[in-house]
Amino acid sequence: MRPMSHKYAPLAVFIAGCFSAAAIAQAPSAPPAPAPAAAAPATPAPVPPQAFPAKIALIAFESCVVSTNEGQRVLAEVQKKYEPKQAQLEALNTEIDTIKKKLQAAPATLSDAERASQMKTLDTKQKQLDRDTDDARTAYQADLQEAYGKVAQKVHAVLLNYVQQNGYTILFDVSSQDSPVMWAAREPSADITEAVVNAYNVSSGIAPPEPEAPTPAKSAAPHSTTAPHSTAPKPPSE
Repeated sequence: MRPMSHKYAPLAVFIAGCFSAAAIAQAPSAPPAPAPAAAAPATPAPVPPQAFPAKIALIAFESCVVSTNEGQRVLAEVQKKYEPKQAQLEALNTEIDTIKKKLQAAPATLSDAERASQMKTLDTKQKQLDRDTDDARTAYQADLQEAYGKVAQKVHAVLLNYVQQNGYTILFDVSSQDSPVMWAAREPSADITEAVVNAYNVSSGIAPPEPEAPTPAKSAAPHSTTAPHSTAPKPPSE
């Protein structure tokens, strides 16, 4: 084989250079250097709680509810509803007392059969009185609680508005033994019971009830004069 002529040497060098340039162009480029990570934001320091001056209010909430004009009216309506039942129970109680007196004053000549008959009648009527009294008391308390609860919710709304408008920061209900307040000086400026009663009477527009004539004491009564235990929402304690 004859050696390549020198006149083709420059062409070979050019072709080799072209292949080298194409290889360089097809080679993958190096990935760019990663950017430095951003610094995490600094966590703000917690704000310490700030103390504020307290303005304390006390209220006997249950007494407040039944002292309003509306509270007195609805309680009187419930009592009036049960007056016929009250009279019926009193009549039965009187009848029982009469039988007892007759047995005590019965002559010794009263036969055993007659005495046993009267004792049976007395026992039957006494059981009826006990049963009717329990039923009447249960029904009365349910009606009383329902009437009280309706007024209590409206008084509660007036109460919250009153303490907010007058700048109180703490409110305690001292109307029952369940209250968290073990003792408190009943300063006039702290006890707002009467003020809330007056505020509610104004907002409700209900006139006070007419005074009733005194009535004799009644026995076997299905109702009492004390306020029912409240199931309405209590004022917040903070």
